[in-house]
Amino acid sequence: MTENISSAKFSRRTALAAAGTLGALGLTIATSTAGTAAPGTKAPKPTLAFRADGTFKVIQFNDTQDDEQTDRRTIELMERTLDAEKPDFVVINGDVINGGCVTELEVKQALNHVVAPMENRRIPWAVTFGNHDEDSAAATGMTEAKMLKFLQDYACNINADFIPGLTGTSNTQLLIQSAKSPAKSNAKNPAFGLWLIDTGRYAPDSINGQDFAGYPDWDWVRMDQVSWYREQSIATEKKYGKKVPSLMWGHIALHEHRAMWFASIDSRTEADHARALTKHKIVGERNEDECPGPFNSGLFNAFLERGDVKGYFVGHDHVNTYVGNYYGVELGYGPGSGFGAYGLSGAERNRLRGARVFELDENHPEIYKNTRLVFAGDFGIDLSANRQITAPAQPITQGKPGKK
Repeated sequence: MTENISSAKFSRRTALAAAGTLGALGLTIATSTAGTAAPGTKAPKPTLAFRADGTFKVIQFNDTQDDEQTDRRTIELMERTLDAEKPDFVVINGDVINGGCVTELEVKQALNHVVAPMENRRIPWAVTFGNHDEDSAAATGMTEAKMLKFLQDYACNINADFIPGLTGTSNTQLLIQSAKSPAKSNAKNPAFGLWLIDTGRYAPDSINGQDFAGYPDWDWVRMDQVSWYREQSIATEKKYGKKVPSLMWGHIALHEHRAMWFASIDSRTEADHARALTKHKIVGERNEDECPGPFNSGLFNAFLERGDVKGYFVGHDHVNTYVGNYYGVELGYGPGSGFGAYGLSGAERNRLRGARVFELDENHPEIYKNTRLVFAGDFGIDLSANRQITAPAQPITQGKPGKK
């Protein structure tokens, strides 16, 4: 589907989810038993590998962002996308839930709603955390660390463990084994990599006695995370004797996203953007300003130095869908997938609900072949500007989904 180009203004700070409900549809708890191990042992996790024909497909969902009464169309969009695309891996790229839950159980129900579509299809998946995932933690006690432990109990989740001393929750490097690896061999020959990085939540109240009044108050990738990526990248190259081409996902945009849209740091005119369209091959919509943190993290500079990350994709700004090539690295957005979160204005509120698809192919010179969008409207899903809730999933036993 062709992505239309737009730069209409939108303010996320004043966006509110539409009120009202239409019915309540039940959704059962995910009941995956794949990889079940004996009591007291951890079940083996799925491994990622290219298909025999050399292909591999990734789906990015973003900002599912709802409470335990998840809008039923969010689930329908996920299920319809999975059934149509048949991906090999799925990333839910931050703001998995919102701050509407008031108990630990409700957080688990909200999380379960958006991971069940993958679990029920035995598709490996992982999440990044966004700025809203801990919004209910004061009431529920469910921090990102506790959510991670809960999610890791699912059979098809492949999030990495928390790394002590490293900023963020579940910064993750995943390697996809080549289809060309020797048969009946234990040798791992990764052909491509997938990185997940925690871009944080909100800026601190102040640094060195200065607050952030007048500046963006979102968080940013910290220097120890940039160093972690760089060191892991170097170690991977040394281990396998080559740089492993990769994609990375994080919730919050980089400053370079905005620079790419205008092909400029300081000037933001229509003429600047017209130049950028050709220079950076931009396609897609920009309906709100990018919302990075107050500081440039240096992550993009690390991409240029290492030369392995071919694209960095974000969400956070729900009604942006664009992608472009910024000095050899694709910078792009996945559209907001959750019908319960803010969208466009008025009757168009849900027009851009969707997902981003990534196609990899070992037979392609770059392996990373292309990316494209799918939208709820492509599947005939109701785009009405209202709320259509799902009944909370029952039961969830001892924080271990799939077990009764």
